[in-house]
Amino acid sequence: MIHARDLARTFKTKSGPVEAVRGVSLDVAEGELVAFLGPNGAGKSTSVRMLTTLLPPSSGGALVGGHDIVRDPAAVRRKIGYVGQGTGSGPYHRVRDELITQGRAQRMSAADARRRADELLGMLELEGLADRDCSSLSGGQRRRLDVALGLMHTPQILFLDEPSTGLDPHSRANLWGHITRVRKESGMTIFLTTHYLDEADMMAERVMIMDHGRMIADDTPERLKADLAGDTIRVSFLGDGETVTAAELAQNLPQARDIAPNGRSLTLTVRDGEAILPEFIARLQAKGLDIATASVRRPTLDDVFLGLTGRSLRENAVAA
Repeated sequence: MIHARDLARTFKTKSGPVEAVRGVSLDVAEGELVAFLGPNGAGKSTSVRMLTTLLPPSSGGALVGGHDIVRDPAAVRRKIGYVGQGTGSGPYHRVRDELITQGRAQRMSAADARRRADELLGMLELEGLADRDCSSLSGGQRRRLDVALGLMHTPQILFLDEPSTGLDPHSRANLWGHITRVRKESGMTIFLTTHYLDEADMMAERVMIMDHGRMIADDTPERLKADLAGDTIRVSFLGDGETVTAAELAQNLPQARDIAPNGRSLTLTVRDGEAILPEFIARLQAKGLDIATASVRRPTLDDVFLGLTGRSLRENAVAA
């Protein structure tokens, strides 16, 4: 559904050219939900703007829904829905009227636009708000309306650019419940950018990570966490000086790294912590070491990003 090769965009500024996107290549299959991650300034939004025909590339190209984003942008737009970071509705327009206007802009007949608007109002639990001004809606209701606007013409691909930013946890969960149901019923392809790593981890079949205008990782969340972050084992001991012996034993564990003794505790990173920990405990006990506690912490996508770039994506988002 999305096939991009060497997609690049350079902006001219007073201080010189800025390479926002530097040769990004990616593929998204039909029906996939792909999360597109990266810190602010990584080039995510510029990439999405090019894929949605809002910004022409400086070089490279892409096919979206089978159509060239440069040669046939109108055909691309008929295949995609786009929910941007800002609210897409007019503050003084009524909810149902906004949806009908969107449908008419997509060349739907008046009757089809009204029917589809009513269908989406029910699907996204907005039917009781149909005659309200958009400015009177809560944040969660506005984002559901934005999703409805993006779905009016039944697109094959839905681009979601930070869809839940600024929402409280309940509203975020509610919004994702609706998006998940729509996707299940339609088989729609979804291309998501988000700073909420739990969303990407739970929802996406595949995660792409971008930094400094380049793609630096592309795989399933589980494989990225296993290969690039790993599980953290932490063992604490009752006696002093036992971590030195424990660290020596840890060096013989399969793929163990980042072995760090600290006082009476030892931490290390391994590929499959739940399988490795019993074996490690047995080795420690065979050496007569007195174990106080032992635990395994599964990695997060933020651990993956930290390992790849030396920066935390979550901290970057909060700072921004």
